Amino acid sequence: MAKVTLGLLQHACGASPAANLRRTLALAEKAARQGANIICTQELFRSQYFCQAEKHEYFRLAEPIPGPSSRAFQALARKHGVVVIASLFERRAAGLYHNTAVIFDADGRMVGRYRKMHIPDDPLYYEKFYFTPGDTGFRAWDTRFGRIGVLICWDQWYPEGARLTALQGAEILFYPTAIGWHPGEKAEHGARQHGAWETIQRAHAVANGCYVAAVNRIGTERPEGGDGIEFWGQSFVAGTSGEILAKAGTDREEVMLVPIDLGQVDTTRTHWPFLRDRRIDAYGDLTRRYVDPV
Repeated sequence: MAKVTLGLLQHACGASPAANLRRTLALAEKAARQGANIICTQELFRSQYFCQAEKHEYFRLAEPIPGPSSRAFQALARKHGVVVIASLFERRAAGLYHNTAVIFDADGRMVGRYRKMHIPDDPLYYEKFYFTPGDTGFRAWDTRFGRIGVLICWDQWYPEGARLTALQGAEILFYPTAIGWHPGEKAEHGARQHGAWETIQRAHAVANGCYVAAVNRIGTERPEGGDGIEFWGQSFVAGTSGEILAKAGTDREEVMLVPIDLGQVDTTRTHWPFLRDRRIDAYGDLTRRYVDPV
């Protein structure tokens, strides 16, 4: 299909994983009924963002894949004939956990999973305590509604991940996300931080001639007290030239329905042939941590 409708689910998360799952499923049902073809959740929607602290008890939030949450979205995909991308805290084995997105095609088949490759460790984003870096590599999958790639949150800052996914033919890059401000820093740094986040993802669309969809949460979460994190919402879809096609608000729940034309990918890549003109013979140093000055 050349023309498809994306359904992005932006909402707040409470303390109850069961309630969060029910809410996300209800929003996904709403998106499907309203015509969405590909539905994407925000990052780790089943819980509040627990990585604000390093506590072993939070590992109990993880579940296997297949597991209860993935099966629920699998059934929803099959029922409505939609593609679903669901972000989950995966328990792979004892002591081995991942930040994982599962992808279900419109017939309910699980066509793939992506394990977050870049794992941050910053104040209130202590993800290295919980998540083993992904071992899936960067992937793209054919679905009933187009060839898609999925990356997760911190991945969105890295052009290498976007490029390697696009080189596999991805027409849409999805980024389930949980990102926000430290409230005490918002006045001084907030606009610049958000602007950088949006700009670099729009740049992925430009550099690769594809669509980019970023799905963020809303609300202020303080699972460990203190100021917590104020999630900035503003989920968006960028077109193949980086233009903003749709953007959600900062503080309200939204089911974003965004129609796109996949034919525009070929048009853009033909007129702006960045992939054609890449000097692959000169990029070997990209696999090095740092290039020392000569």
